[in-house]
Amino acid sequence: MTDEHWSGSSTPYIESGHGDAWGKEAAAQGRSGTQRILKVEAVPAPQEVADKLGLPIGAPVIKRQRLILLDDRPIELAHSYWPADVADGTPLATAGKIRGGAVSLLADLGYRPGVVTEDVQTRPPTREEAEALQLTDNADWALALTRTITTPDGRPYEVSVMVSPGRVGRLHYSMKVD
Repeated sequence: MTDEHWSGSSTPYIESGHGDAWGKEAAAQGRSGTQRILKVEAVPAPQEVADKLGLPIGAPVIKRQRLILLDDRPIELAHSYWPADVADGTPLATAGKIRGGAVSLLADLGYRPGVVTEDVQTRPPTREEAEALQLTDNADWALALTRTITTPDGRPYEVSVMVSPGRVGRLHYSMKVD
């Protein structure tokens, strides 16, 4: 993602049965892709998340914060949010890896993607993002991708905000949802 020769597909990140999609994608390019779970907590939904999930601002959501690494270098800070009625009492709400991955767990719970919407913007990083991504130049910008996933009948059930250094060379997306 921080290499101008990097190209990948988003499909494994929204379809169940792919397990560690990031690790597999990086390995296919001869690299090492890992992630660290930084925090899992119940929080009041921030406005953008609440709007995208169709919830009132401040409604309870479960938030998982992860640091994504490529060859042990931080390249993305990811925050995933689910309504409390989707995630409470599931591994989404607990610290630690989710066996088979969150996408497979959600599919097992009956949440399969129907429509995936992504918004991409560049902006200055927050202090937290700059620290996590080891951005040392105050002129560095961040690339923020916000993905909203809804069921085939239109119920939004996940919002993920993924922030990367603005030096990403190229983004390529390919998604098919059956």
